[in-house]
Amino acid sequence: MCPGNDESAGKRWTGRTIPGNRYVRAILCEIAWAAIRTTSQFKSRYQGLVIRRGTKKAIIAIAHQVLKTVFVWLSRQVPYQDSTVDYEALLVQRNAPRWLRQLKKYGYLPKAA
Repeated sequence: MCPGNDESAGKRWTGRTIPGNRYVRAILCEIAWAAIRTTSQFKSRYQGLVIRRGTKKAIIAIAHQVLKTVFVWLSRQVPYQDSTVDYEALLVQRNAPRWLRQLKKYGYLPKAA
């Protein structure tokens, strides 16, 4: 899944990717297409690459980055934490209504009329 880079003495040769499992490649490319449509580190990297390399090569590069990220998840056995997302704010946003209901229930906040 690595983007090819064959260069010698300043001359660039074909940049084809090495052959591999075509089903894994297809799945990774589909994941890359979905990842660039979300608010994540993959989208910002894609936007930087597509200007210089073009759409298809940028998708292959994003798929390669997804593959590396999945490998790290599996080897370290930790959940994924995207650097562009504020997980603490999401947690507060999701749980704030429940917390307020509980405070009202136990009398720490005045009940609404």
